[in-house]
This record gives sequence, structure tokens and C-alpha cells, in this order.
Amino acid sequence: MEPGNGTQISEFLLLGLSEAPELQPVIFGLFLCMYLITVLGNLLIILAVSSNSHLHTPMYFFLSNLSLADICFISTTIPKMLLNIQTLNKAITYAECLTQMYFFVLFAVLDILLLTMMAYDRFVAICHPLHYTVIMNPQLCGLLVLVSWVTSSLYSLLQSLMVLQLSFCADLEIPHFFCELNQMVQLACSDNFLENIVMYFGVGMLGGGPFVGILYSYSKIVSSIRAIPSAQGKYKAFSTCASHLSVVSLFYSTSLGVYLSSAGTHSSQSSATASVMYTVVTPMLNPFIYSLRNRDIKWALRRLAGMAAIKEPLSLG
Repeated sequence: MEPGNGTQISEFLLLGLSEAPELQPVIFGLFLCMYLITVLGNLLIILAVSSNSHLHTPMYFFLSNLSLADICFISTTIPKMLLNIQTLNKAITYAECLTQMYFFVLFAVLDILLLTMMAYDRFVAICHPLHYTVIMNPQLCGLLVLVSWVTSSLYSLLQSLMVLQLSFCADLEIPHFFCELNQMVQLACSDNFLENIVMYFGVGMLGGGPFVGILYSYSKIVSSIRAIPSAQGKYKAFSTCASHLSVVSLFYSTSLGVYLSSAGTHSSQSSATASVMYTVVTPMLNPFIYSLRNRDIKWALRRLAGMAAIKEPLSLG
């Protein structure tokens, strides 16, 4: 088959995490459970924040947006993977593949930008507490989230348009469980030099740039905490950003581990397995990290559970 325009490609084959037939039911059950836990956990965070007026603060506003982004992030990949396993069909159409890639890049970048906004919020709260309410006003918080959505959408659109210009050969097998950008670029028969430049530049700007901003924020936070005279005051200040620091560490360590492992082994299958950490495990663990390490969230969840328990007998009656 001659290399053709992308519009002539009918479908790709997603090889998934394993081609062993005996492992498919195990993979299906495991990922279905992880998906349901992720969606339920993040929905509870959103409901807890929205239903409690005490949590209508910038920190929890960013947290609820992060939970929404995590639900969308995992929903771009896992449902299609589960459907393919259930139907014993590995095919994904060209249009579906581009759509999946677009939304995956969008919500991955959005996650990074929201984590950066949350780091800035903690920086202002700890380093400039007297001006916190003035600086982190509702208008600025809404603008920051809007800019994050617009930036993520534009970058994802740019990458999708770049992939649209690529041509593909007869080998249309993607050794992954979703249409990952790098896999798509490497699969192309046409010259992908420009797409690689744009992709790695974007990773540096929208991945490395926010990471440097987070490191700078926490360097200032640590300096401010060290200046607090009492040990109790230091603990209280650090506890307000411990959950966010845990999520940032988990997200960046797993993402970095994926790229280092794939670069070291040059195995697409091992890269697909490693990518499960930041595409599935991290969104699943985020609600647990925030609910277990945050007293306000635990109190709001208990209050939400209490309201549900009160309404249930009334509805039954």
C-alpha cells in the first residue's frame, strides 16, 4: 500500500497491553474497577466542594476543576479499551483515533496547568497571607481556569492538525491501548521531523515550564515555612499544601518514569504498560490523597454522606 493522505486511512489496530487471550478477562475486570473508582471518587470531590459553602475557596475551586479534568482524562481512553476487549475487536477508526488523541492531549495538558495554578494558590496563601483574598479573587481564579482550558485546547488542536498532515503506510498497528501522540507520529511513513519538533517543544513549554513554576513556588513556600517560629505553625502551614505536593510528585514521577523507561528499553509494549501509571493510576489516587490528607474534604464528604442517609428514608417513606 502506497503512503497516502491521512483521510484515506480507514482504521488502526490498538494492540493493547497484552495479546494473550487468557489475560483479557483479567485486564477487563481490573481496568473496569479502576475506571469506576476514579469516576466515583472524583465525582464525590466535586459534589463535596460544590455542596459546601465553606469549601468555596480558590484552592477547592481548582481542586474541583482538577477532578473534572481527571474524569474526562481517563474517559478518553479506558471505555474504548474495555469495548475492544469485550467485543474482541482491536480496530479504531481514523476519526475516532484522532478524536481520542485530541482529548487525551487536551486533558493531560489541562491537568498540568491546573496543578500549576494550585501551586501558585498555595504560594500566595503561605508567602502573602495578608493579601491572599485580594490577589486570589474569584475573577482571577476564573480567568486562570479559562486560560488553562483555552491553552490546552489550542495546543491539542495544533497537534491534531499536525498529525492530519502525516501519511501512513500499511502497518497500522499501534502497540498501545489508546491513540497516543508519540505512537501516531512514529507510525507515519512521511517525514515527521516538523511534528517531532512541535511535539517536543510543546512538552518542554507545557510540561517543563509549569514544572519549573511549581518548583519555584515550593522553594518560596519552604523558605516561608522555615521562617515560622513555632513547630505547630510550621506543621499547619505545610499541611495545607501536602496533598497538592503528593499529587504533583505522583503525576510527574510517573510521567517521567514512562519516558525514561521507554527510552531505556525501546519497547513500545513496556511503554504502554508504564503509561498506565499516569493515565489511570494517578487520576484514581488523586481523590484518595485529597480526602485522606485533608480534614475539610473529609468533613464535607461525611456531611454529604449524612445528607444522603437522611434523604433515603424520606424517599422510601
